[in-house]
Amino acid sequence: MPAETLNLAVIIGSGREGRFGPVVANWFVEQAAHHGRFKVDLIDLADTPLPLELPPVSPALKPDMDRPAEMADLTRRIGAADAIVVLTPDYNRSFPASLKAAIDWHYSEWAAKPIGFVGYSGASGGLLAIEQLRQVFCELGAHTVRDYVSFPRYYELFGPDGTLMAPDGPNGAAKVLLDQLLWWGSVLHDARRDRPYAISD
Repeated sequence: MPAETLNLAVIIGSGREGRFGPVVANWFVEQAAHHGRFKVDLIDLADTPLPLELPPVSPALKPDMDRPAEMADLTRRIGAADAIVVLTPDYNRSFPASLKAAIDWHYSEWAAKPIGFVGYSGASGGLLAIEQLRQVFCELGAHTVRDYVSFPRYYELFGPDGTLMAPDGPNGAAKVLLDQLLWWGSVLHDARRDRPYAISD
C-alpha cells in the first residue's frame, strides 16, 4: 500500500498515578503525525479495567477468549491496528503489570503485526522492559522491529511544558522507528489480507 496510511496504535503502558507516560506519548504522536504515513490511535491503558486473572485455561479460549465487556473497545482498537508502538517505563527491571495484562488478555490481535518500542526510565531508558517485551511478543507471533526510542533520565530531557529540550536525537530515532514500522506494517498488512496468519492453539 505505497500511497496509503497505516493504522498505528500507540499504547501508554503505565496506568499508575503521576506517570510520565502521557508526556512521552504526546511527543511521539506528534512525530507520527509529522511522518505523514500513519493514522494514529493513542491508547491509554489507564482508561480500561485490566483484571490480572484470566479466564480458565482452555485451548478453545486462546485465539478468542471471553473478555469483560468494558474491554471491548480496547480489543477493537488493537485489532484494527496495522502497527503498534508500546510506550513503557522500567518498573523494577521489567515492564508494568497493566501492560502485561493488556497483552495477555489478547492473542490474535497481536499476530503478524509489527511492534515498536519507546522506553523511558531513570537509568536504562526502558531498555530492560523492552528486551523482555520482545520475548513476550515473539510468543504471540508479532514482529518486533529492531530500532527503538529510549529516554534515560527522562526528567532531565523534557521541559515543564512537555517539550524536548534537545529534540534532534530523539526526533531522528522516532523517524527511523516509524520508517521501519511503515515497511513492516505495509508488508504484513498485505500478507494478512492474502494469506491469513496461522494461529496455533
